[in-house]
Amino acid sequence: MNIQSSIDKNIIKATNNLNALLCISKVLNEDIVNITDIHLMKKGMTNRSFYFQCRGKKYIMRIPGEGTDKLINRKEEASVYRAIAGKDLSDRVLYINPVNGYKITEFYRDARVCDAHNKMDVKCCLERLREFHEMKLQVEHEFDLFAQIEFYESLWQGTPSGYSDYAETKSRVFSLQQYINEYKEEYCLTHIDAVPDNFLILSDGSVKLIDWEYAAMQDPHVDIAMFAIYSLYDKDQVDSLIDIYFGGYCPKEIRIKIYCYIAVCGLLWSNWCEYKEKLGVKFCEYAYRQYQYAKDFFDIVQRNLIN
Repeated sequence: MNIQSSIDKNIIKATNNLNALLCISKVLNEDIVNITDIHLMKKGMTNRSFYFQCRGKKYIMRIPGEGTDKLINRKEEASVYRAIAGKDLSDRVLYINPVNGYKITEFYRDARVCDAHNKMDVKCCLERLREFHEMKLQVEHEFDLFAQIEFYESLWQGTPSGYSDYAETKSRVFSLQQYINEYKEEYCLTHIDAVPDNFLILSDGSVKLIDWEYAAMQDPHVDIAMFAIYSLYDKDQVDSLIDIYFGGYCPKEIRIKIYCYIAVCGLLWSNWCEYKEKLGVKFCEYAYRQYQYAKDFFDIVQRNLIN
């Protein structure tokens, strides 16, 4: 019998990937017909994911999105999951393929993502983030912000940026490297993609950090910047976020360094967005706002250094 002909066509349409179904069948040691109630999640910025059930239990499967093979090192991602294993930091990963990036995790019922505009949510998530940083976990690879900016730009294959002042903006952002190097923290495992959508608040109030595919050695304060720019925070909200992480007191030099990271990370994700847009995946306001962070927070850093 042809395997595909025996599977509900709606399931094939939902996953758009027969290999994914075969993978689930093998991992769970179940017949494909027991994989039910498949439906797509909201499409992520890096991946496509879908929910499914098997014998009454719910799971999530991740399938890497367009161009992701150039953006993510899946072997490094697998090493991160080994580093955090047993630390109660992440959702429960049942399967991860270090070659094609397929991942299967258990689904948490009654869980929700962090609301970036709810102070109690932000407080409990930032406390959990700091607990993770204080573990000082180690892996063998690093996420070099400035090298990644160059790398994402190289993926444009010689086509110019959509921003006419890109060269000037890039030069300004790169000039912040000296200040960062002066005040950077001791490197440890850093999530890199510590955005509100990657914090799961469970029904018992505990918090899990999910989606560790960018995680690597870096200054942990980068995670504060990442949370801020994904949330599209203004400067007042950024300062409030920094205060929450540091429990009310952050030295001026470290605050300025985090402003530097916001500028750098804004350009990083702007370049990432420009690459994805060349593949036909558009992020519109988010992409534009990331570029503005690069420009605006460079200016904010300069004003703070003068005062």
